Amino acid sequence: MKKPEKDTWADLIRAYRTHPKFTRLATSTKRAYDRILNEIAEKNADKPVRSLTRAQVRAIHAKYVDTPRRADWMVQIISLLLNFARQTLDWKVENVAEGIELYGKQREFEPWPDWMISKLETAPANVRTVAELILGTGQRPNAAINMRHDDFHGEWMDVLDEKTDTRIEVYSPPSLRAFLASQPKRGAHILAKNLTEPLGYSAVEKAFRAWRASLGEKARPFTLHGLRKLAIIRLAEAGCTDAQIQSITNQTPEMIAYYRARASRKRLSKAAITLVERNKSET
Repeated sequence: MKKPEKDTWADLIRAYRTHPKFTRLATSTKRAYDRILNEIAEKNADKPVRSLTRAQVRAIHAKYVDTPRRADWMVQIISLLLNFARQTLDWKVENVAEGIELYGKQREFEPWPDWMISKLETAPANVRTVAELILGTGQRPNAAINMRHDDFHGEWMDVLDEKTDTRIEVYSPPSLRAFLASQPKRGAHILAKNLTEPLGYSAVEKAFRAWRASLGEKARPFTLHGLRKLAIIRLAEAGCTDAQIQSITNQTPEMIAYYRARASRKRLSKAAITLVERNKSET
């Protein structure tokens, strides 16, 4: 029988999760780390940590180029684990992820255009559902994916702000309630993996990227995060105050101001062109 490998990724992740360096992190940070840790463990649990090469880390980074923030997170978490192995566990491993150039902060996520929203009818069911949840709740994609049926109660719903790890009760749009009522229930979560677990972010995001590719090159700039920005713009166009938008989306005042300006330009341009066209028809 083959002798079991020592110092595997499963061993390393298990040790890290029980150490104060992880347990003392904020709940929202632990949740973000866990997504990457689970993915690493799922694919590499029995592999020895020392077998990882710098070329492999670069390949992992390049694999997720379409989602640069996630790509950078993968490299950063691998680097964190390797440093933990060397400095805390005294494993004889090299940090092959150290110094790899990251993609860095990207430009702001663009809100989806109307033509792409209209194409949602052609999207896979899980992509259509997460889109409706993001637009209707103003949450980040991962928070929307993790929503449960019992988050909705009558006219109200409980939404999560992942950055502050707080739950807020807000009004639930009738259109979102109607959409959810038309969908089959397959578990406790709206996007259910089984009776008790939600689908993973990776599975939903992968389905989204495949659907986006089917729409052609002009759809490439838009991400699931852009739907949250569109939700903010729609609220601003509907005449909501900054305080009302913040009560729904829990966005910072700076980000609300940024997207309110986008909404104002759009609304003012429509009003101006409508006036010009009316004057032309009257002359």
